[in-house]
Amino acid sequence: MDIYKAILDDHNIQRKLCKKLLDTKSKGEKARNKAYTNLKIELKAHEVAEERYFYQPLIDTDKMIEDARHGMAEHHEMDEVMKKLDDTEIDTDTWFTLAEELCNKVEHHLEDEEEDFFKKAKKIYSASEAEELAKEYEQEMIEYRNQYEDEED
Repeated sequence: MDIYKAILDDHNIQRKLCKKLLDTKSKGEKARNKAYTNLKIELKAHEVAEERYFYQPLIDTDKMIEDARHGMAEHHEMDEVMKKLDDTEIDTDTWFTLAEELCNKVEHHLEDEEEDFFKKAKKIYSASEAEELAKEYEQEMIEYRNQYEDEED
């Protein structure tokens, strides 16, 4: 598996979790909280792993610096929305509007990577580099998912 497939697999998880979250509009606070917690864990784990094993190596090569910075800035924007969600009562329309904003930002970010960044990065990373990055990325994802799940207990 290469870094693009590893990230794409996680993008598909994020899409499903966003859909699940947005489907909780009429399902109550418990379902909404569970869906949001799952999405938040996934986004935080993905952010760390992706920045370390996709964006940082691109910056280190002096190629795609602006794209990498843009991607990391989008991660920061998602973090800011999650902070607002954490500070807002979960059973309000305001909270759900913020959840929709978060999912829109997630989708925009995923599209940027899949439609633009991956194509550019494939011209930089060799096949063996992309495979090695995927191994490191996947290990980081496992570690961070476990860390966040342990915090939730």
